[in-house]
Amino acid sequence: MSTEQDKAYEGYGATVTAGATAASAAAASAEASPDIENEVVGEGLRKIEGSRVRWYSYLQTWDFWLIVLIGQVLSLCITGTNTFTSFLVERGTNIPAFQTLFNYILLSLIYVPITFYSKGWRYVLHTVLIRDGWKYFILSFLDVEGNYFTVLAYEYTNILSAQLLNFWSIVCVVIISFVLLRVRYRPFQIAGILIACGGMGVLLASDHITGSNGGPTVDKLKGDLFGLLGASLYGMSNVFEEWFVSKKPAYEVLACLGFFGACINGVQAAIFDRHSIQEASWNGTIIGYLVGYTLCLSIFYTLAPIILRMGSAAFFDISLLTANFWGVIIGIHVFGYTIYYLYPIAFVLILLGLVVYFLSGSMLGDAKKPWLGSNQEDGVAGFGTAKLKALNAAKKAHALEQEAAAAAAAN
Repeated sequence: MSTEQDKAYEGYGATVTAGATAASAAAASAEASPDIENEVVGEGLRKIEGSRVRWYSYLQTWDFWLIVLIGQVLSLCITGTNTFTSFLVERGTNIPAFQTLFNYILLSLIYVPITFYSKGWRYVLHTVLIRDGWKYFILSFLDVEGNYFTVLAYEYTNILSAQLLNFWSIVCVVIISFVLLRVRYRPFQIAGILIACGGMGVLLASDHITGSNGGPTVDKLKGDLFGLLGASLYGMSNVFEEWFVSKKPAYEVLACLGFFGACINGVQAAIFDRHSIQEASWNGTIIGYLVGYTLCLSIFYTLAPIILRMGSAAFFDISLLTANFWGVIIGIHVFGYTIYYLYPIAFVLILLGLVVYFLSGSMLGDAKKPWLGSNQEDGVAGFGTAKLKALNAAKKAHALEQEAAAAAAAN
């Protein structure tokens, strides 16, 4: 993904011909000078943001529909992991830490070689491990513990309480992004978040009315505290990952997340899941469920950087609210659930919140990150980033200039 984009970016200067204007010549040497590169990116950003738009203009772009689609794919992946976990628990295999270990191993097997191939061992050793290793370790720790405590909460409290606590992750994302990353939310973004959360509230209310998410609890206070901790860790890890993928190639972030996550999760599984691993009934069915769980989770981790670049951690979290609806659809066909009339209403409200979130915004949506500088000079020109969009916009503008100059010369 990122390697192809880097090649496209490197070939950008080659598109400028001898008859180009001075601005085009500057674009050709963007790679040689960071200042010129920033100037070209700034020119592209001004063209994008200066274009005449209506309040619904961003909703007509491919970017909007792509991030909505990716958000729903991520929700389906989460639904898949929950379904496979339910299958495992039904067969007496309760290994919350150990079953996630295979996802981190798979991410390492895929993205560590890509990182070495793309960047070289010197970059991996000096930049990734020595300079940034502690940052990646913190990101991985937050991710692993968020997974662990959220799953652990379901053992002590009921599903209704656990899902209510998931709202806290959105609150954490908004607060952390506002304070640490200088994100300023527009009124429509706040309204979109509230509408989507309202849809989730309708979903939970319908579950409470039908009694499908209630029931007895082992230790409700303990479970709620675990759920609150898991949601907080999730929120922090999502914001931290958005910060990372805006500055680094996605394959590098996923490689480190897989490597450090496997180390942390492996130690945790050895401590807390060793008895469950020994007592589990290992057979072809159990292994098949673990394979399905791992594939769903790996697809989720692979696609997450795209939505974090094109959107934001807040949009990422509210997109995942629809996972509960997809879970009901799976439950109808697999577990024999019956659907309540409020479910479609809740789903429509959540999707409406996603639409409202991007009303009256710029044509860049949330892709332009405030912590990267006015010209996104601290960011990477990867897929979905505002920097790559600005470079493409500048390239297109220079191509039009060349065509106009050639037409004028011909006349």
